[in-house]
Amino acid sequence: MTSGEDAKKRLLPELTGLRHELHAIPELGLELPATQGLILDALSGLDLEVRTGTRCSSITAVLHGSGTTHGERPVTLLRADMDGLPIEERAEVDYRSRHRGRMHACGHDLHMAMLVGAAKTLCSRREEVKGDVIFAFQPGEEEGGGAEVMLSEGLLQVAGRRPDVAWALHVLSGTVPRGQVLSRQGPLMAASNQLHVTVRGMGGHGSAPHRAKDPVPVAAAMVGGLQTIMTRTVSAFAPAVLTVGRFNAGNAAYIIPESASFAATIRCFDSEVLDGLEHDVVRFCRGVADSHGLDADVRFERHYPVTVNAGGAVTVAEEVVGTVLGQRRWEWMPDPTMLAEDFSRILERVPGAMLLLGASTGGEAWQTSADNHSPYATFSDEVLADGAALHAALAVRSLSDMVSSRA
Repeated sequence: MTSGEDAKKRLLPELTGLRHELHAIPELGLELPATQGLILDALSGLDLEVRTGTRCSSITAVLHGSGTTHGERPVTLLRADMDGLPIEERAEVDYRSRHRGRMHACGHDLHMAMLVGAAKTLCSRREEVKGDVIFAFQPGEEEGGGAEVMLSEGLLQVAGRRPDVAWALHVLSGTVPRGQVLSRQGPLMAASNQLHVTVRGMGGHGSAPHRAKDPVPVAAAMVGGLQTIMTRTVSAFAPAVLTVGRFNAGNAAYIIPESASFAATIRCFDSEVLDGLEHDVVRFCRGVADSHGLDADVRFERHYPVTVNAGGAVTVAEEVVGTVLGQRRWEWMPDPTMLAEDFSRILERVPGAMLLLGASTGGEAWQTSADNHSPYATFSDEVLADGAALHAALAVRSLSDMVSSRA
């Protein structure tokens, strides 16, 4: 066993314990006091400059390396998201969520544990760190725009100067074999936007719909028609998705409600396509309501931009994965994914890359594992040490490369 493998083996039980603690107490949005407390306890005793956010439960920790540098110290940023999801956990695990209706169904508990492991690893190898490392623990990735909040509170200045490169890992279940690392140059994830529609009618008895103004069939017509908007106004060569995830109307089968509402996610990779979709879907929904003599409140919200990886950063990542985990563990993604990420806000300002790490629990039958965001989603503890080692190696390599280029 190599020294690196031995170090990972020693670190795994500690990271597993931390991950299980975090998994059991999922919190939502920007305020995550219990989660923040566990992370601060895990970082205590390390020689780091630790700060917490004022508008959210964020944590930044800066490591000043002692390796030889030339001129201005380079800076690299490593990020992990912290928040859970409003999902009732159905997975049968010993450390399942203790909070009803909340669950770490997207692997953020693993992300935090891996970043803590990277901090511990780099603190023990400070002489290899030729610059400064920012460890960024970010709340509000699923909802709340936590990256933007952290950026507004000075995330990019905590080390004294702007980072030169930024990295993030995201685990996947059900779509990637366990331990496999994937990424691509350019667009990795889509822009995420939301459509919110409320159709307002006039309530009445279900036996006399002609004496009311029923908003339900009008809202239903919008839901069906929006799919035609997607296929008839967007080029077949420009990927775009619209999915209605919420529809609410009424409380009883025999009562026509006053209103009906729905919400949809809209995702694409092209700004011109997005501009066209915003115009078309808003006009369509208002037009359908007007044609039935009803009113509609229609709101289009732009959330996260496209997550774009810098080509050079992905090339470095491939080499680091080959060195740390073995070349067979790296895979180039031919196409981007329609998932979306708040890390896109950071990559708009700092070149870098997000890597995807398979964490399925199904072994050889990994395809049978429930996907991220499922109430049955589970993730393997076995990848925790690999993720920590990969974070640490990306920091060491990127800082060394920058020092060498300035020599």
